[in-house]
Amino acid sequence: MLSSIVNRLKTFLGLQKIESPQRIYDVEEEGIEEIHTVWDYLSLLDHTQAFHISSVIGFEEWVSMNEIRRRIFELFGIEYKNERSLYPYIKTMVDLGLLESTSAGGKKKWRKRDLLIKIKSKKKERASEKEIGVATAESKEHLQDN
Repeated sequence: MLSSIVNRLKTFLGLQKIESPQRIYDVEEEGIEEIHTVWDYLSLLDHTQAFHISSVIGFEEWVSMNEIRRRIFELFGIEYKNERSLYPYIKTMVDLGLLESTSAGGKKKWRKRDLLIKIKSKKKERASEKEIGVATAESKEHLQDN
């Protein structure tokens, strides 16, 4: 008991190094965690109904079909005469879980769902990417000199 007190005093005064305890489990390396939304990765074809719908519907506000058609006309100058041309695309996006729908007062309204994705990347991978970038830059300079 006296020896353990003496060892603690030595480590406190800096005369003895602290022994690191052995680890039973491997500790995961901490990486950089980024949060993105699914909408960042979706690429819809330009000038299609799905592209128009995703452009005019937001995350916060519930939007009716008349408002969707009005916004599309303002942004793109395209007028959809009736709901039949847009409704199948909206229904498909609701079925996929990209849009939420509600029925308030007999009228349907929609908004985007905020689907979040966590992406972890290791620090070593980023460092190796930087090294590769430096190596390619140096090789380009070498080729330009010759």
